[in-house]
Amino acid sequence: MTYCVAIKLNAGLVFLSDSRTNAGLDQINSFRKMIVYEKPGDRFMVLLSAGNLSIAQSVREILQVEQIKEDGDSQGISIWNATSMFDAARVLGAAIRRVYARDAESLKQAGIDFNVSLIFGGQIAGEGMRLFQVYSAGNFIEATPETPYFQIGESKYGKPVLDRVITPHTPLEEAAKCALVSMDSTLKSNLSVGLPLDMVVYDVNALQSDKVVCIDHDNPYFQMLHNSWGEKLREVFDSIEDPMWTGGPTEVPLRMPSERLQPLKKIRTPEEKLI
Repeated sequence: MTYCVAIKLNAGLVFLSDSRTNAGLDQINSFRKMIVYEKPGDRFMVLLSAGNLSIAQSVREILQVEQIKEDGDSQGISIWNATSMFDAARVLGAAIRRVYARDAESLKQAGIDFNVSLIFGGQIAGEGMRLFQVYSAGNFIEATPETPYFQIGESKYGKPVLDRVITPHTPLEEAAKCALVSMDSTLKSNLSVGLPLDMVVYDVNALQSDKVVCIDHDNPYFQMLHNSWGEKLREVFDSIEDPMWTGGPTEVPLRMPSERLQPLKKIRTPEEKLI
């Protein structure tokens, strides 16, 4: 399994992925789930993948050469000449369907589902940044101000902090920190997600990025974040009052008198004796 997250902000984009794959308890490996497509000054795109590794790798290879030909067009649309991120996402969808047409039946006969999930985002000169989540059928949805991030893979453990922190106005470095906290929470709770991590931070309209890093166990910032996040969570937890069954004037009781909220009472079985 894996965990990938991408965030779209007014200030830019953040992409983060782990590198663990497993096919059982005794077959654990590391493979990169992120690939960057960059033509400085013209386009910058990032692809994150989760699901069946062989399908994801096939899609990534085909994407670099895949073209969509519209009626009357002499030259097809590829990720390298698309004039919009929407068209580039369509090319990615076509690559998925090409792999499906080639491999789906054989996978089905082997008892394997055609399972791949992708996040694709970036910016092409002449338009704004865009971020898409792409499904196994090749269809996709786009991030909006109401939903400014996407997750694929083991998403549940890292979602709460994103929901509480991320808005389109979140500063870029703060969003990068939030993504790392989200990943750390997932690493803590799920053994199928693991280091090293790949992170890319993209500034709006830059059409290139030098904020690319691979994070392993020895990365000092990630170790500091891991330790600090656990300590601060404990401090906040300890600062909240324990539940009080009855309270005085300054206390917040857990149990309040109410005609509606009556406590549950045990129903005696016929075999039990009344005391």
